[in-house]
Amino acid sequence: MVRVGILGATGAVGQRLIQLLEPHDDFDIAALTASSDSAGRPYREAAKWRVDTPIPESVADREVAATDPDAVSDDVDLIFSSLPSSVGAEVEPAFVEAGYVVSSNSSNARMESDVPLVIPEVNPDHLDLLEVQRDERGWDGALVKNPNCSTITFVPTLAALTDWEIETVHVATLQAVSGAGYGGVTSMEILDNAIPHIGGEDEKLETESRKLLGAFDGAELTLNDMAVSASCNRIPTLDGHLENVWVETADDLSPEDAAAAMESYPSLDLPSSPDPFIHVMEEEGRPQPRLDRMLGDGMAVAAGGIESTHSGLQYDCLSHNTIRGAAGASVLNGELLLDRGYL
Repeated sequence: MVRVGILGATGAVGQRLIQLLEPHDDFDIAALTASSDSAGRPYREAAKWRVDTPIPESVADREVAATDPDAVSDDVDLIFSSLPSSVGAEVEPAFVEAGYVVSSNSSNARMESDVPLVIPEVNPDHLDLLEVQRDERGWDGALVKNPNCSTITFVPTLAALTDWEIETVHVATLQAVSGAGYGGVTSMEILDNAIPHIGGEDEKLETESRKLLGAFDGAELTLNDMAVSASCNRIPTLDGHLENVWVETADDLSPEDAAAAMESYPSLDLPSSPDPFIHVMEEEGRPQPRLDRMLGDGMAVAAGGIESTHSGLQYDCLSHNTIRGAAGASVLNGELLLDRGYL
């Protein structure tokens, strides 16, 4: 068993990490960290548990440690980070310099040239950027990132279409309130409402997608040259990001060929990678967050409404933002690190 720690364990994504890791066959939760307000307290007292399964007894009475490398046992093999990006920017390098391998959901450093940004089914070869990272920074540990929760939703569908040479992508997101964290959007803001232009989200989708679909030659990663524009909006659903995507390709692409490419897009032989990875739905008005976010135990992507437009193709896609889009993505990256011999 690989001994793992969770940074930011009391937060929304930290709780999802515990939910996914506690029954995992390869990972054993050995350390939980949080802010100084929670450090030293039993986890059941430090965390206001909000996940839809009971708090695991194996962690309930575990003492929460400070989020500091010196407070975590050195026999921990892998760290999962769910820290706010402002904290992660300081803390994560300290853990890596201390020799820990970190699989992070935090947004800091995602676009740095030697930090692999990975969706294992899409670009597993990018993980080898860790060799470049260690050479350039002299780190004993390693830092790998998963993308933004909305980026994770539409990029797999684009990956299925790359044989037609994607030129332009427009994406409009309808993002669930859980993506803002438990205290992120008040009921008075979101009920009977929709909030357009979520701060900083547009740029993440536009840049991260080009890195994920970029080419890695073993030494350097080149961003994909497709043009991506995004508009991100918050709507009053609890979980599940629904996205409307418009794609223009150099080669003619029919809805039938696009559906077949998505439906046949391969999964991976990793415990958390769902099979099928992309569910193509033929029913009108699908996918929908309430009905389809738990496909593949929340790790699958759903696509539907695929049709031609005057300039290309339009479709809708959906994934569970706190499972596939956050905690589950970090766990899957951890499985890839283990599979590729980085642990």
